[in-house]
Amino acid sequence: MDARGWVVKAVENLRFASEKEIARWLDEEGESFSRHELQQTLQRLLQEGVLELKNGLFRLRPKGSGAQAFERLFRD
Repeated sequence: MDARGWVVKAVENLRFASEKEIARWLDEEGESFSRHELQQTLQRLLQEGVLELKNGLFRLRPKGSGAQAFERLFRD
């Protein structure tokens, strides 16, 4: 698995996590990333829209398709 995959897996398991918590999880899984590599990967995932950052915590971006479907269904 590449760096992107490992970081996404870490955030999936932790749900809400700071950069430090993600680094600790990766280290516990035996995947040691340099701080620079982790920061680059997190920035790339933010730019791609896979993750979102709020108050210093990363989380997977909600897909939002459920709300859109609800709006289309009950729109008059």
